[in-house]
Amino acid sequence: MAYTRDYAAQEPARPAIDAHAGWLLLEFGAPWCPHCVGAQPVVQQWQAEHATDHIKIEDGKGRPLGRSFHVKLWPTLILLHNGEEVARVVRPREADDLLALTALRER
Repeated sequence: MAYTRDYAAQEPARPAIDAHAGWLLLEFGAPWCPHCVGAQPVVQQWQAEHATDHIKIEDGKGRPLGRSFHVKLWPTLILLHNGEEVARVVRPREADDLLALTALRER
């Protein structure tokens, strides 16, 4: 799956995320968030290099999926394998900030 440029119109339900087979990168943020906009080049580069399923989710007050993952700052990137969280990166600014995702993804 390619890099997802736009936020999902509707967030997926947590059971669907938990049931996802293989690798999945969840990206929580908001289109108006300057930290989220600034992170897009490194997220896009990482996605191109690792070909991991990617879902971009607009987060905010009252959004159940973000709350279920205890997201507090944007962007928050969560790498899942078979529905289980294996790594999390908050507010990446450069490629080195995503090394935690890379190390686990390449196992």
